Amino acid sequence: MNRISRNPEGGRKGFLVPFELLLALGSGVLLILSFPKFGVGCVAWISLLPLLHALNGKKPAQGFLLGLTTGLTSQIGVMYWIVHVVVNYGYLPYPVGIAAMLLLSGYLGLYTGVFAAATTFLRGWRLPLCLTAPALWTTLEYGKSHLLTGFPWENLGYSQYLNLPILQLADIAGVYGLSFLIVLVNVLIFEAAFIHRGKEEKKGRLVRIVAVLGIMALGTGYGLMRLQEIDRTAPASTLTVRIAQGNVDQSVKWNPAYQRETIATYAALSMAEAAARPALVVWPETAYPAFFQEDDGLHREVVALVKDRAAWFLIGSPAFAIQRGETALFNSAFLLTPEGAIAGRYDKVHLVPYGEYVPLRDYFPFINKLVAGIGDFGVGPGYYPLKMNDRRLGVLICYEGIFPAASRDYKRRGADFLVNITNDAWFGRTSAPYQHLSMTVFRAVENRLDVVRAANTGISARIDAAGRIDGRMDLFQTGFQDIEIRCYDKGTFYAAWGDVLVYPCIAAVASIFIVMPIRRKRDAGRNE
Repeated sequence: MNRISRNPEGGRKGFLVPFELLLALGSGVLLILSFPKFGVGCVAWISLLPLLHALNGKKPAQGFLLGLTTGLTSQIGVMYWIVHVVVNYGYLPYPVGIAAMLLLSGYLGLYTGVFAAATTFLRGWRLPLCLTAPALWTTLEYGKSHLLTGFPWENLGYSQYLNLPILQLADIAGVYGLSFLIVLVNVLIFEAAFIHRGKEEKKGRLVRIVAVLGIMALGTGYGLMRLQEIDRTAPASTLTVRIAQGNVDQSVKWNPAYQRETIATYAALSMAEAAARPALVVWPETAYPAFFQEDDGLHREVVALVKDRAAWFLIGSPAFAIQRGETALFNSAFLLTPEGAIAGRYDKVHLVPYGEYVPLRDYFPFINKLVAGIGDFGVGPGYYPLKMNDRRLGVLICYEGIFPAASRDYKRRGADFLVNITNDAWFGRTSAPYQHLSMTVFRAVENRLDVVRAANTGISARIDAAGRIDGRMDLFQTGFQDIEIRCYDKGTFYAAWGDVLVYPCIAAVASIFIVMPIRRKRDAGRNE
């Protein structure tokens, strides 16, 4: 029987030794290096090897501590930008900002801890690690992405956003499918590297090496085939879209004294190169620094601009409505016709916790500072495309672009392309804007729709239906980019069925933890 070398004592007297903690820490660092802006996606395929080695011969409690070490390390490295946000815009002291980041990182790190504990627990039942570990990771990642409104920020599969061939698998399995494959390859490499020598064990090592090569070859082959097919069947007609990146400083964005200056900036970007004929001009999230629905002088200036440009405009703006005698605020986008009339409005559906609404407000009153005293935002009615002549566009505001379900809803309701408007000025020059972009890439591939991304301070870009990024404007640049997009009408397995491939993982994990204890108890009774 193939077996892996273990330390049966689990460290001195059952405690973890420094070397094992260093291995767990090493996996955390490798996970950090798998994501932008500092990392590259190829590191993800070996990122779990140190942790898996450290888990050899450990008990579940020890496994949990090792996994928590990996998870906490990786999350601090990925989520460090939280400190920048809450200190600079939440006006909290640095110690409180660091504490908030550590609290979130600790919560997210728990999932890796549970993964490691469950992995060590199931090894005692002699279940194949190459089956249990990927299913466990995928199940936990799916849970993290949905519990407490969900926070799928930089799930493991997102590390592959620049690996174009492998990325194409997302049109079948989504980001969770790529996470599954990455964990599977990590396990196979680990087992191939640490199986004892011997004739039978050499055969097992060879099988695992062949399996890794086969997975990568099949995934790459599928991706290359899909890339060729997309390019071969791309619609001949294109739609010219202008992205305006105003680069408005967040510290003056809502200052009434700067309102006209902000509008003048976006007007200049919209009207530049008058000979160009964009069909649609896109301004970022809350680019309009007031309530666009109010018919005042600022509103009329923009309407006049739209008429002069003779193009459709999509403008990010806050909005309000009177509901039950109270004023409800919304983070919205207005679609204007070339005549300046409002053709449609989208109100953001998936709000940012502690940014646009405050869960547990009564328990954590200091967090109210993060919403600048304006209270909770309202929730829009759903993901319904806006009609632009014979085209339909789906609007994703800010971090709605990291949730696959939103884009799937748009695809199923006939959207021809997606527009992600965001204001990433909050993040400064941290990794967050790069991470945000990396996740939005998957929405294009999952649904085979071009994505127009307009960000106030960057990163603005076009993402085509194959996940290729072009027309890019980097951080803190003021400018515009005219891009050509295509309106694809082909469906995908993922758009139709979503994360259906995750359900077998959930079912397998549930079955193992329900059925196996019953079988072991029954077998123990027979042996008495």
